[in-house]
Amino acid sequence: MSASNWGDSYRLVASEKWKQKSAAMGRDVTQALVEYADPKPGMRVLDVASGTGEPAITIASRLKAAGEVVATDLSTELLAIAEERARQRKLMNFSAQQADAHQLPFPDKTFDLATSRFGVMFFANVERAFSELRRVLKPGARACFAAWGPFEQPYWLSTIGVVLANVGGPLLAPDGPDPFRFAQPGSLTAALRATGFKEIQEETRTVPWTWPGAPEEVWEQLKAVTAPFKPLLARVPKGEWERIDGEVCAAIQEHINDDEIRFGATIVLASGVNP
Repeated sequence: MSASNWGDSYRLVASEKWKQKSAAMGRDVTQALVEYADPKPGMRVLDVASGTGEPAITIASRLKAAGEVVATDLSTELLAIAEERARQRKLMNFSAQQADAHQLPFPDKTFDLATSRFGVMFFANVERAFSELRRVLKPGARACFAAWGPFEQPYWLSTIGVVLANVGGPLLAPDGPDPFRFAQPGSLTAALRATGFKEIQEETRTVPWTWPGAPEEVWEQLKAVTAPFKPLLARVPKGEWERIDGEVCAAIQEHINDDEIRFGATIVLASGVNP
């Protein structure tokens, strides 16, 4: 996707408005990826498609002064939010740089580890992006990814699924971004293998995905920040939004427990070693 898609003003406003609750919702996915990647003291880490800063900020916090983390994204506006979050945490080992995953602005064999949380699904050319990662990774370095599992899980079915049931048509634009591109077990492994990564590992895992607030909030946040589903949302007649919003919030309500919305998230974790 282009930088403009990910950096649209509506998305930036929502990213800022909901950054604390959104970070809380994504914390367990971030932690799962960080534990999976297992960054070590002294490493130089590249985080690709970092958006507002995860897992780069969590890794930088974990490494402290014994390591360095570079967050990259197409959107300089989202990276500005990441930089502010890092400043608030007084992270001196964190930096952000606008970059396209398909043409990384770093010398060969620069990084000891690469990560990407919910970014790999949106690479326009996965083979080229993985080849670039291999170029900038040192021999023996790992690339670690978190991707969405199937659409058929509570977070998506109770939100986007309700809209789809009402308006019909395709879930996603035929040539548009697909959050579920690597939901099929083994598909991310195949992409890593095709570009020369070795010692590939992949697993599907369900982790907490909890919104600390009301159904109306998480639905507003999702509608604002989701680029892949914009064509679907645009098919909703204006006069139908009040009814559909009510149906969505009723579906989300089913997942409330102790004043939190506990969806759970089924994700794919995969990694490969640069030989």
